[in-house]
Amino acid sequence: MDTRCYHTALASIILAACTLLLNLAGCRSEKPGVEDELVGVTQLVVNGSFEEMDGQNPRGWQPRLWQRTGATLSVEPSGHSGGRSVMISSEKGADASWVAAVPIKPYSRYRLSGWIKTENLVPGTGRGAQINIRGEADWRTPPVTGTQDWTPVKVEFDAGANDALEVTCLFGGWGLAAGKAWFDDVELTRLSGREIGRPAVFIDAEKTGKPMSKYIYGQFIEHLGRCIYQGIWAEMLEDRKFFWPVGQGESPWKAAGDAGAVRMDKTKPFTGVHTPLATRNGKGPAGIYQEGVALVAGREYVGRVVLAGDPSAAPVNISLIWGDSPDARQTVEIKEIGREYRPLLFSFQAGASTANARLEITSSGRGSFRVGAVSLMPTDNVKGFRPEVLALLKELNAPVYRWPGGNFVSGYDWRDGIGDRDRRPPRKNPAWQGVEHNDVGIHEYLDLMRLTGAEPYITVNSGLGDVAMAVEELEYANGASDSKMGALRAANGHPEPWGVKFWAIGNEMYGDWQLGHMPLADYVKKHIQYAEAMKAMDPSIKVVAVGAVGPWSETMLAEAADHMDLISEHFYVGHKPGLLSHVNQMPSSVRRIADAHRKYRATITALKTKEVPVALDEWNYWYGPDVYGEIGTQYFLEDALGVAAALNEYARQSDVYFMANYAQTVNVIGAIKTSKTAAVLDTTGVILALYRKHFGTIPAAVGGAPEPLDVMACWKDETKSVLTLSIVNPTKRTMTLKLDAGKLALPRTARFFLVGGLDPRACNVPGRPPQVAVHETADAPFGNKLLVPPISVSLYEIGVR
Repeated sequence: MDTRCYHTALASIILAACTLLLNLAGCRSEKPGVEDELVGVTQLVVNGSFEEMDGQNPRGWQPRLWQRTGATLSVEPSGHSGGRSVMISSEKGADASWVAAVPIKPYSRYRLSGWIKTENLVPGTGRGAQINIRGEADWRTPPVTGTQDWTPVKVEFDAGANDALEVTCLFGGWGLAAGKAWFDDVELTRLSGREIGRPAVFIDAEKTGKPMSKYIYGQFIEHLGRCIYQGIWAEMLEDRKFFWPVGQGESPWKAAGDAGAVRMDKTKPFTGVHTPLATRNGKGPAGIYQEGVALVAGREYVGRVVLAGDPSAAPVNISLIWGDSPDARQTVEIKEIGREYRPLLFSFQAGASTANARLEITSSGRGSFRVGAVSLMPTDNVKGFRPEVLALLKELNAPVYRWPGGNFVSGYDWRDGIGDRDRRPPRKNPAWQGVEHNDVGIHEYLDLMRLTGAEPYITVNSGLGDVAMAVEELEYANGASDSKMGALRAANGHPEPWGVKFWAIGNEMYGDWQLGHMPLADYVKKHIQYAEAMKAMDPSIKVVAVGAVGPWSETMLAEAADHMDLISEHFYVGHKPGLLSHVNQMPSSVRRIADAHRKYRATITALKTKEVPVALDEWNYWYGPDVYGEIGTQYFLEDALGVAAALNEYARQSDVYFMANYAQTVNVIGAIKTSKTAAVLDTTGVILALYRKHFGTIPAAVGGAPEPLDVMACWKDETKSVLTLSIVNPTKRTMTLKLDAGKLALPRTARFFLVGGLDPRACNVPGRPPQVAVHETADAPFGNKLLVPPISVSLYEIGVR
């Protein structure tokens, strides 16, 4: 994209948005493009009889597997009415679909129908064969099973805030089915609906809800992908403690000189199970090197190497090389080494910028030497953290960070992350790809909390761990310095207790993907054992239990409510066709979980006398390729709108939610994205920072017909002198919002913040000018008619009298 054209166009939008339309009686908002296309259209599925082909697939349809199991998806030369149908079959069981994206008119009622034929279809753990709308549990036809000739099926539903749907011919359905199923003559018919395009709201500022908890703006960091290592943490070298043998497997290290001169020594490893041993035989330097080190010209770097070996192997040279010429390097000579491991410091200043510098450790003496561990960081690191990332974390200003997982925690031994950092053993990440270096443990995490001004929220291992491990971790964090674990903490450099308040017992233990997963009845007992032991150790802590809307949360609340202070919930959503649909799924998910917990409060006896608020400690979009390492997805302007709408919904549901933790903070579906040398707030991070700083805390009642906009108002604080108004426009057209503020005297100007653009796929990439940013106007025109730019989030701070 030409950034000059982009910013010129965006500037014109901002200018238009800041112009108050005081007299729009004769003006009309333009009709949305989708509605134009669908005027008079009642049947919305294109090629629902599968007669037209596009290569191997019916035009407009794509095959999709929901689980990695064997399924055959084909186009058959016969059907219910015509010459073709689609077929799905599996011998061992599958969950698969033919999928078509269908643009629709929002806020309308539809009938989904079609014909299904089956042969020996056994539903197994699934439902059978049906036609449904992806992502909507109730918008599905009755399933067809067994052996049936062509059978008509249908279902009716209200589409709500959706401008596109994915129609699926589904085989299996939330489980695995076996057999064969044919689908034909799929139709989606609009039955009724209302036109939208003239949004109007009224604000009853005297009617307020429960104040929003500051913890709604929490974050989550997990030992996964490039969230911590190559993300928050400043270490520039991969596998710095040699989990992988040099030159083998996934090792980033290679032998310098003769490959046979380097082997892995298991008899005297410095840490882990082996240590590289290099032997110089007189034919040239011997040692190891790592490429792919990113440098910035003029920047200073500090390093550390732990060496041992034959004294005759000295000198050992540590070289940082950024080019091919002889002067494109710096070398530090280690003149003496001994048989015992000793850490040695070195420093460099880069002579050029490059993404492919090389660090070499070589001997020009005789004999052998071992490299126990190596480290290289920018000199301006802050207690081991990247300063540019730390600055963005401070901009997010999250009040709490959940750590260390996530799925990771169910296989994590927290004791691996204490003591001498170089001596901490590298491990295979128990839940994800890659190596856990254990450079960031509880001390480093709590350093980060101090540096960012956030509160800690620690998850203990209730998967493969046990109660004793959890209690020891709690005592290590909160126990007095004369307690057993407190004394160990003091010996490791922190005499005073940290006083960690929030403790989660386990992560997603309802899922069969979770290490240590067990049946619900067994896990309830396990949770109670953990909670009782941890509360006995420190009665002041707040315990967060594993929840998941449905039987799991219901049972945990019914049987263990007295052993929890909060209950966790999670949700992730993917990409949906249609901007309105994509944005709306975020607030819908927040609302769905809140509605479920209100029902629990009304029906579960244990909750009659005790309120258990929700900690929605993982929530986000999750889709797209891994641009920034494992699960390192890129976000876009359309995702920023969804996050803003979700925050509006948290305000509406403030009586249910005490905490929410955006998952995750850096790179891994993160609010911040990094390269090796730069960092930027991703589009979703832009919104999180904006709301944290400027959105109000006391929800005010908002009524009327805002559709298709998402509108929410909150008093800034208890003084009620400033009202904040958030407007999310998830359409590609400018809208005019009529605003009735009741008894409030509206000023003629207000402080205005705008995040928007012309392209819903605009994004922020580290090292490049951001395409999505906050644009502020100190005295923007304001009144009872507001112009709302397309694809935007508008946030007003309104001074009231």
